[in-house]
Amino acid sequence: MFEPNGPLPPEIYWRRRVLAIVVAVVVLALVIWAVLAFTGGDDPETEPAASGTTMSETTATTPDGSGVEAGAETGSDDSGSDTAGSGSSNSSNASSGSSTPSGGAESDEADPDAPTTPVSASTAPGQCSDQSLAVRVTAGEPNYQVGAEPEFTIVITNIGTSSCERDLGAGLQQVLVYTLDGNQRVWANTDCFPDSTADVRSLRPGDQAAFSVRWSGTTSEPGCATPREPVQPGAYTVVGQLGGLRSTPEPFNMTA
Repeated sequence: MFEPNGPLPPEIYWRRRVLAIVVAVVVLALVIWAVLAFTGGDDPETEPAASGTTMSETTATTPDGSGVEAGAETGSDDSGSDTAGSGSSNSSNASSGSSTPSGGAESDEADPDAPTTPVSASTAPGQCSDQSLAVRVTAGEPNYQVGAEPEFTIVITNIGTSSCERDLGAGLQQVLVYTLDGNQRVWANTDCFPDSTADVRSLRPGDQAAFSVRWSGTTSEPGCATPREPVQPGAYTVVGQLGGLRSTPEPFNMTA
Protein backbone atom coordinates (compact mmCIF):
# COMPACT_ATOMS: atom_id res chain seq x y z
CA MET A 1 0.00 0.00 0.00
CA PHE A 2 3.01 2.35 0.44
CA GLU A 3 4.30 1.72 -3.08
CA PRO A 4 3.12 4.60 -5.31
CA ASN A 5 0.93 3.62 -8.25
CA GLY A 6 0.00 5.83 -11.16
CA PRO A 7 0.96 6.96 -14.61
CA LEU A 8 3.76 9.28 -13.23
CA PRO A 9 7.22 8.16 -12.15
CA PRO A 10 7.41 6.89 -8.50
CA GLU A 11 9.81 9.69 -7.35
CA ILE A 12 7.16 12.32 -8.08
CA TYR A 13 4.72 10.61 -5.74
CA TRP A 14 7.40 10.34 -3.00
CA ARG A 15 8.15 14.06 -3.26
CA ARG A 16 4.46 14.88 -2.87
CA ARG A 17 4.24 12.69 0.24
CA VAL A 18 7.30 14.35 1.88
CA LEU A 19 5.91 17.82 1.13
CA ALA A 20 2.55 16.90 2.66
CA ILE A 21 4.26 15.61 5.83
CA VAL A 22 6.33 18.81 6.21
CA VAL A 23 3.22 21.00 5.75
CA ALA A 24 1.35 18.94 8.36
CA VAL A 25 4.20 19.28 10.88
CA VAL A 26 4.37 23.07 10.38
CA VAL A 27 0.61 23.43 10.79
CA LEU A 28 0.69 21.29 13.96
CA ALA A 29 3.51 23.42 15.43
CA LEU A 30 1.57 26.64 14.71
CA VAL A 31 -1.52 25.25 16.39
CA ILE A 32 0.44 24.23 19.51
CA TRP A 33 2.12 27.65 19.69
CA ALA A 34 -1.21 29.48 19.37
CA VAL A 35 -2.78 27.38 22.13
CA LEU A 36 0.10 28.05 24.51
CA ALA A 37 0.07 31.79 23.74
CA PHE A 38 -3.63 32.20 24.52
CA THR A 39 -3.64 29.97 27.60
CA GLY A 40 -0.67 31.67 29.26
CA GLY A 41 1.58 28.66 29.15
CA ASP A 42 4.74 30.79 29.22
CA ASP A 43 6.23 31.67 32.58
CA PRO A 44 5.45 35.24 33.55
CA GLU A 45 8.41 37.58 33.40
CA THR A 46 9.51 39.01 36.66
CA GLU A 47 10.57 42.58 36.76
CA PRO A 48 13.26 43.64 39.20
CA ALA A 49 11.95 45.69 42.04
CA ALA A 50 12.64 49.36 41.62
CA SER A 51 15.01 50.77 44.18
CA GLY A 52 13.44 53.29 46.51
CA THR A 53 16.76 54.93 47.42
CA THR A 54 17.56 58.26 45.84
CA MET A 55 21.23 59.20 45.69
CA SER A 56 21.79 62.87 46.28
CA GLU A 57 25.04 64.73 45.93
CA THR A 58 26.08 67.26 48.51
CA THR A 59 28.24 70.00 47.13
CA ALA A 60 30.52 71.79 49.58
CA THR A 61 30.56 75.53 49.02
CA THR A 62 33.50 77.50 50.29
CA PRO A 63 32.61 81.15 50.94
CA ASP A 64 35.02 83.57 49.31
CA GLY A 65 36.66 86.31 51.30
CA SER A 66 35.58 89.23 49.12
CA GLY A 67 33.49 91.87 50.87
CA VAL A 68 33.62 89.99 54.19
CA GLU A 69 33.17 92.03 57.33
CA ALA A 70 35.11 90.75 60.33
CA GLY A 71 33.75 91.17 63.83
CA ALA A 72 35.73 92.57 66.74
CA GLU A 73 35.05 92.11 70.43
CA THR A 74 36.57 92.86 73.76
CA GLY A 75 37.43 89.56 75.43
CA SER A 76 37.84 89.29 79.19
CA ASP A 77 41.27 88.08 80.27
CA ASP A 78 42.18 85.80 83.15
CA SER A 79 43.52 88.60 85.33
CA GLY A 80 40.28 90.57 85.20
CA SER A 81 41.34 93.30 82.73
CA ASP A 82 39.99 93.68 79.18
CA THR A 83 42.01 93.06 76.04
CA ALA A 84 40.64 94.30 72.71
CA GLY A 85 40.28 91.60 70.04
CA SER A 86 40.83 92.20 66.34
CA GLY A 87 38.70 90.90 63.45
CA SER A 88 40.12 89.12 60.42
CA SER A 89 38.62 89.26 56.93
CA ASN A 90 40.29 86.12 55.58
CA SER A 91 37.82 83.32 56.12
CA SER A 92 40.42 80.66 55.25
CA ASN A 93 42.27 81.44 58.50
CA ALA A 94 39.50 79.79 60.57
CA SER A 95 39.13 76.04 60.78
CA SER A 96 36.82 73.71 62.65
CA GLY A 97 38.01 71.28 65.29
CA SER A 98 36.06 68.26 66.49
CA SER A 99 32.87 69.18 64.67
CA THR A 100 33.26 68.79 60.89
CA PRO A 101 30.51 70.34 58.85
CA SER A 102 30.10 69.15 55.32
CA GLY A 103 31.20 72.40 53.79
CA GLY A 104 28.26 74.15 55.43
CA ALA A 105 25.88 72.86 52.73
CA GLU A 106 23.03 70.42 53.28
CA SER A 107 21.59 67.92 50.85
CA ASP A 108 18.41 69.02 49.05
CA GLU A 109 16.87 65.57 49.44
CA ALA A 110 16.74 63.60 52.67
CA ASP A 111 16.20 59.86 53.01
CA PRO A 112 13.35 59.44 55.53
CA ASP A 113 14.89 56.16 56.72
CA ALA A 114 18.33 57.65 57.36
CA PRO A 115 19.28 58.65 60.92
CA THR A 116 19.17 62.35 61.60
CA THR A 117 21.66 64.38 63.62
CA PRO A 118 19.93 66.25 66.46
CA VAL A 119 20.31 70.01 66.43
CA SER A 120 21.84 71.56 69.51
CA ALA A 121 19.15 72.59 71.96
CA SER A 122 20.92 75.93 72.53
CA THR A 123 20.56 76.92 68.85
CA ALA A 124 17.21 78.58 68.16
CA PRO A 125 15.67 78.59 64.67
CA GLY A 126 17.28 81.23 62.47
CA GLN A 127 20.50 81.22 64.46
CA CYS A 128 23.87 79.84 63.38
CA SER A 129 24.17 76.13 64.07
CA ASP A 130 27.43 74.53 65.09
CA GLN A 131 27.62 72.99 61.62
CA SER A 132 27.71 76.45 60.00
CA LEU A 133 30.54 77.79 62.17
CA ALA A 134 34.26 77.13 62.49
CA VAL A 135 36.42 77.95 65.50
CA ARG A 136 40.17 78.51 65.58
CA VAL A 137 42.40 79.63 68.42
CA THR A 138 46.02 80.80 68.21
CA ALA A 139 48.70 81.78 70.71
CA GLY A 140 50.25 85.21 70.30
CA GLU A 141 53.76 83.72 70.56
CA PRO A 142 55.09 80.17 70.20
CA ASN A 143 57.13 80.55 73.41
CA TYR A 144 56.43 82.34 76.69
CA GLN A 145 58.54 82.52 79.82
CA VAL A 146 57.07 81.23 83.04
CA GLY A 147 55.53 84.24 84.80
CA ALA A 148 54.46 85.89 81.55
CA GLU A 149 50.82 86.27 80.53
CA PRO A 150 50.20 84.45 77.21
CA GLU A 151 47.61 86.00 74.92
CA PHE A 152 45.25 83.86 72.85
CA THR A 153 42.97 84.85 69.97
CA ILE A 154 39.79 82.90 69.24
CA VAL A 155 38.26 83.43 65.78
CA ILE A 156 34.70 82.35 64.90
CA THR A 157 33.84 82.13 61.17
CA ASN A 158 30.53 81.60 59.38
CA ILE A 159 31.41 78.84 56.89
CA GLY A 160 27.77 78.36 55.87
CA THR A 161 26.02 79.66 52.75
CA SER A 162 23.51 81.97 54.43
CA SER A 163 23.48 84.75 57.00
CA CYS A 164 22.61 83.82 60.58
CA GLU A 165 22.84 85.06 64.16
CA ARG A 166 24.62 83.60 67.18
CA ASP A 167 25.23 84.69 70.75
CA LEU A 168 29.02 84.99 71.02
CA GLY A 169 29.07 86.26 74.60
CA ALA A 170 32.29 85.75 76.54
CA GLY A 171 30.57 83.27 78.84
CA LEU A 172 29.79 81.01 75.88
CA GLN A 173 33.35 81.09 74.54
CA GLN A 174 35.87 78.89 76.25
CA VAL A 175 39.64 79.01 75.88
CA LEU A 176 41.26 76.03 77.56
CA VAL A 177 44.90 75.09 78.17
CA TYR A 178 45.95 71.44 78.35
CA THR A 179 49.23 69.61 78.72
CA LEU A 180 50.69 68.65 75.35
CA ASP A 181 49.33 65.09 75.55
CA GLY A 182 45.84 66.46 76.29
CA ASN A 183 45.46 64.34 79.42
CA GLN A 184 45.50 67.18 81.96
CA ARG A 185 43.33 70.30 81.88
CA VAL A 186 45.40 73.21 83.20
CA TRP A 187 43.22 76.31 82.85
CA ALA A 188 40.05 77.76 81.30
CA ASN A 189 39.04 81.40 80.98
CA THR A 190 35.59 80.74 82.50
CA ASP A 191 36.85 79.04 85.69
CA CYS A 192 37.41 82.16 87.81
CA PHE A 193 35.82 84.93 85.72
CA PRO A 194 32.47 83.69 84.36
CA ASP A 195 30.59 86.15 82.20
CA SER A 196 26.90 85.81 81.29
CA THR A 197 26.64 88.97 79.16
CA ALA A 198 24.98 88.24 75.81
CA ASP A 199 26.61 89.36 72.57
CA VAL A 200 24.40 88.41 69.61
CA ARG A 201 26.22 88.79 66.29
CA SER A 202 24.82 88.68 62.75
CA LEU A 203 27.27 86.84 60.50
CA ARG A 204 27.13 86.73 56.74
CA PRO A 205 28.85 83.86 54.86
CA GLY A 206 32.57 84.27 55.40
CA ASP A 207 32.23 86.81 58.24
CA GLN A 208 34.55 86.42 61.21
CA ALA A 209 34.46 87.56 64.82
CA ALA A 210 37.76 87.63 66.74
CA PHE A 211 38.21 87.80 70.51
CA SER A 212 41.36 88.13 72.58
CA VAL A 213 41.90 86.43 75.96
CA ARG A 214 44.90 86.83 78.27
CA TRP A 215 46.07 84.07 80.62
CA SER A 216 47.87 84.79 83.87
CA GLY A 217 49.97 81.64 83.47
CA THR A 218 48.49 79.93 86.53
CA THR A 219 46.36 76.85 87.01
CA SER A 220 42.60 76.93 87.63
CA GLU A 221 39.62 74.63 88.12
CA PRO A 222 35.88 75.17 87.50
CA GLY A 223 34.54 77.58 90.11
CA CYS A 224 38.08 78.61 91.04
CA ALA A 225 37.77 76.36 94.11
CA THR A 226 41.46 75.53 94.53
CA PRO A 227 44.53 77.78 94.93
CA ARG A 228 46.07 78.83 91.66
CA GLU A 229 49.69 77.87 91.06
CA PRO A 230 52.16 79.03 88.37
CA VAL A 231 52.51 76.44 85.61
CA GLN A 232 55.74 74.57 85.16
CA PRO A 233 57.96 74.92 82.09
CA GLY A 234 56.90 72.59 79.30
CA ALA A 235 54.80 72.16 76.18
CA TYR A 236 51.08 72.95 76.25
CA THR A 237 48.14 73.24 73.87
CA VAL A 238 45.31 75.77 73.74
CA VAL A 239 41.81 74.87 72.51
CA GLY A 240 38.87 77.15 71.66
CA GLN A 241 35.27 76.11 72.16
CA LEU A 242 31.86 77.60 71.35
CA GLY A 243 28.88 75.48 72.37
CA GLY A 244 29.57 71.96 71.08
CA LEU A 245 32.16 73.19 68.57
CA ARG A 246 35.87 72.84 69.40
CA SER A 247 38.97 73.96 67.54
CA THR A 248 42.04 71.90 66.85
CA PRO A 249 44.68 72.12 69.61
CA GLU A 250 47.33 74.80 69.04
CA PRO A 251 50.71 74.07 70.69
CA PHE A 252 52.90 76.58 72.53
CA ASN A 253 55.67 76.44 75.12
CA MET A 254 56.30 77.80 78.59
CA THR A 255 60.03 78.18 79.14
CA ALA A 256 62.10 78.75 82.26
